Amino acid sequence: MGIRYDWQKNEILDIYNTPFLELVYQAASVHRQFHNPKQIQVCKLISIKTGGCPEDCGYCAQSARYKTEVKPEALLEKDTVLNIAKKAKETGVSRVCMGAAWREVRDNSQFEEVLDMVKDVTSMGLEVCCTLGMLTASQAQRLEDAGLYAYNHNLDTSAEYYSTIITTRTYGDRLNTIENVRTTNVTVCSGGILGLGESIEDRVGMLYTLSNLQPHPESVPINILSQVEGTPLENQPDVPIWEVVRMIATARIIMPTSDVRLSAGRAKLSQVEQALCFMAGANSIFSSDDNKMLTVTTPCPDYDADRDMLNLLGLEMRPPFEKRGLTDKLLNV
Repeated sequence: MGIRYDWQKNEILDIYNTPFLELVYQAASVHRQFHNPKQIQVCKLISIKTGGCPEDCGYCAQSARYKTEVKPEALLEKDTVLNIAKKAKETGVSRVCMGAAWREVRDNSQFEEVLDMVKDVTSMGLEVCCTLGMLTASQAQRLEDAGLYAYNHNLDTSAEYYSTIITTRTYGDRLNTIENVRTTNVTVCSGGILGLGESIEDRVGMLYTLSNLQPHPESVPINILSQVEGTPLENQPDVPIWEVVRMIATARIIMPTSDVRLSAGRAKLSQVEQALCFMAGANSIFSSDDNKMLTVTTPCPDYDADRDMLNLLGLEMRPPFEKRGLTDKLLNV
């Protein structure tokens, strides 16, 4: 199977609606063409600047517009971040993702501190990903110069449904940030969230946008909404596992070289359900030492539980920086 950048919505919808077992089989077959099926990348997410965000994303505990358990905190000290990263590396984590509750990156002293964090965590032999909001091409270049491996900027949902969830920035703003990252050699991490009240057509629409980017995002997170009390989406129903697996499998088939990350919301899934996700092509998870993913309201399985699960399934943790070379080899680049 080759790489396509001209997927149509009706084609993606047909894949999504394929009979379940056949869909999982097709996705598993594609996965084995482009990835080592025995490897899972384990990532650690660090909230380096928590709360107080001016955006109105309807799902987010960190928005200053909603009354949630999350209280605004100052930017973490670099030594604190390095200690967390060091502990994560000792458990087998190969990627550290640093998130700041900012609308956009500003050229100020805090950005300088983040650049220092990126340099020092990268020097530990870890892949570093940042999610800092919107950024310019020059800021993306400075992050690359600091050693950044990936930049996360999720689309969240379809272009059509987006304004229902967020009004403080546009879909075009999101795509523009991705374009700015693409002016560098930093890899792109971009996906979405299931459970926002979106339709199947909206899920397909999001995948359509991602799959028509050339190149595809190297990383596609599939998040499951964690309902947060105090946010507009606090009463959304849980997403059935069958729909989660369908989304992962469809993403795997249409973006075969991308890492598909089973991200937020994984704590809700049993080991059997997670195994189904891995079979359908998910090859990355977020793990933690404190049962938290990004904030106190987003639970995350801990390192020990994840190690036990991977051992049970006969899977191993992927070393850092291995993916880029493997993909190039498979594509004969």
